[in-house]
Formats: sequence, C-alpha cells, structure tokens
Amino acid sequence: MRTLRTLLVGPLVFGLLFSTSALAQERHAVDPSALSDAVSRHVATQDADRASIREALSRPEVRDVAQKIGIDLDRVSASVDTLGGDDLDRVASAAQDVNKSLVGGASTIVISTTTIIIALLIVIIIILAAK
Repeated sequence: MRTLRTLLVGPLVFGLLFSTSALAQERHAVDPSALSDAVSRHVATQDADRASIREALSRPEVRDVAQKIGIDLDRVSASVDTLGGDDLDRVASAAQDVNKSLVGGASTIVISTTTIIIALLIVIIIILAAK
C-alpha cells in the first residue's frame, strides 16, 4: 500500500509543479486596452450626462420655476454626482430636452418647456427621495 501511494503521489506532485499559472499563457477573453477604452467611454458619457443636467439646472428659467414650486436647486445640484445607471439616463434625457428647448437664450417659455422643467425637477427629487 505504501508503494502504491508513493507511485501515485510522485507524479501528482510533479504534475502540479509544472502546471502553475506562471507557466501558463496570459490570455484574456477581452483585450485589456479594449476594456480600458470601454470603461473610459462609459465614464465620459456619464460625465457628459451630468454636465447637461448641471447646464439645465443652471438656467434662469429652471431656477425661476424651481423657486415658484419651492424646490431647493442647490441641494438638487449637489446631488447630481450621486446619480448613476438608469436614473442618470432618465434625468439626462429630460435635461437635454430642457437644454434643446431653451437653446439660443429663448426669452419666452411655452407650456411644454415649463412642463419639461417641472418634470426634470420632479424626477430628480423622486430619485433623491428613493435613495
């Protein structure tokens, strides 16, 4: 029995010594540079979304509407960095609608623009309240 154990343990130890990861090829399913580029693009997209939200919140028209309905925009602006995922996408989409409708310094606000601004503010408040 002892001889059988010695015959089995010897080749197993030998096989384990030469099958370490140090001798294996370093192959990845995804190229590390492609992964890094994807992460960088994702971060850049999120930064652009946050910038469009801040742009919409800094507009005087948005400030006026927020003041009329009693929303503290300083608190809302401070919480933009905490948004992520679907919440960030929804708020950024609403902010981009506001920015497009008020482009060029439009001096008149139509009901649809006011509605978009109020919707943007309500979405942000709901998201903050949920967290």
